[in-house]
Formats: sequence, C-alpha cells, structure tokens
Amino acid sequence: MKRSALPAIGLTAAALLLAATGCGSDPASGTSAGTAAAAAAEDFGCLTPEQAAAGSVRLAVPGGEVGAYYRDSDAGKATVGLVLAPQAGGSLCDWQPHYAEFTAAGYAVVGWMVSGGGPGDVRAAMALLKSKGVTSVALIGASKGASAALETAADPAGAPLPVKAVVSLSSPDGYPGESNAAKAVLAGTVPTLFAAEEGDGRFPETARQLHDTAVTPVKQLKLYPGGNHGAALLADGALPDVRAFLAAHAPARG
Repeated sequence: MKRSALPAIGLTAAALLLAATGCGSDPASGTSAGTAAAAAAEDFGCLTPEQAAAGSVRLAVPGGEVGAYYRDSDAGKATVGLVLAPQAGGSLCDWQPHYAEFTAAGYAVVGWMVSGGGPGDVRAAMALLKSKGVTSVALIGASKGASAALETAADPAGAPLPVKAVVSLSSPDGYPGESNAAKAVLAGTVPTLFAAEEGDGRFPETARQLHDTAVTPVKQLKLYPGGNHGAALLADGALPDVRAFLAAHAPARG
C-alpha cells in the first residue's frame, strides 16, 4: 500500500506564528508552552484541542508515516494498551468517542489515520505502545482492521508485545494481499470476541463462521440488531460486551 504523509500546512503555519510572536520563549508574552503545543498539534478533524496537544503523534508504518493519536491512561504509566485498528475508509476518528472511556478504565490507547492497514500497521502501533512502557496489548479491529488484528494475534513471534485479547468488529474473512482472517483463526489461540450486526450484509455470517472455526479455547460470538459496521458497533450496543471481555482477558493495570 502506498503511503503519503499527511498535510503539514497547519504545523507550518503554527511554527511561523510562533517564530513571529516569540510565543513559548517569552514568559511575559502571556502564551504558555501548552497553548503553543495545542496550536501546533494536528487534530485530524476530530480530536479536541486538549487531545491533540496531549497525544498527536506520527506513526512509522510499512511504506511511510501516518498521523496517530496516543494517550496514556488517566492514572498514568499504563502497562496494558489497546490497539484500535481502523476499517477501510476509516481512521482514528472512528474511535474518538471512546478514547476517554478507555483511558479512564486504565488503558493506554493508540489509533491512526489510514484507511485500514494490514498487520504491519498493527505491529507498528504495538511498537509505539511498547516504547511508552506498555507490556501487553489487546487488539480491537474494525472490518479490515479486524482481519489484520486476527492475523497479528495468530503470529505471536512477530508481535512486539504479547496479545492478551482480540475484539473483531465486522471482520471479513480476509483482505486480498494484506490479511487472511479465515486462515488466522485456524492458528490463533488468543481469547477472541467476534461481533457484527445482523443487518450488515454478509458480515454476521462471516463472524459466525470465524467464531465456529476458530481454534482458540476462549471465544465469544455477539450478533446485534441493526446494520452498522465496524467501529460503529461500539456506540450501538457492543461497548459493554467489549469492556467486559477486556476486563476478563486483558484487564487494565495502570
């Protein structure tokens, strides 16, 4: 997948403004360093100024670099992280309504701005969490990102951190050239929650098939009413089940 860096117009403009005004270097100017950071941070069209200032980062993924959002738990020094893998056409913004709840529960989180990458992107996000002191992760993937998460979990030797749980939201059976969920579930032994909405085309049947063929001894299948897809399931009834599954198999410790 060809990658390109996100536009840096906002960052450049902010840098020129700071240079012209001297903000951040003159205490008498009345502009704090935190305010200057907020002005320079990328919000990706969905983060609050506070979120952007605290967690707007760059993530080195195969083939390039993308914008990302990282946030430690509210208590700090989280040792369990959540990798939030986006669906095709999606991004870190799909998870934005839930970041605060996850960090309040004690998890560090990371999401990124790309239309659903493969396992290499998931591993890159895991490496970022590892650099922040996280020692294990749960993978929550939406559609294409769920297939990537399942394949990543099935290859523990290639993962930067131990994977304690996987949440698959509307996974296809695979994504040509990038991931193969149907094959991954025949090898993965990580506790896995498979979820889809009953009116979402072929995806509820795929969730059922992935669940039934998965060799992991700990697995759940959740089919919800409605026709939403991927990350939208969290706001449409799945979040309590996801939270319960994480608490059982990848409890927060920070």
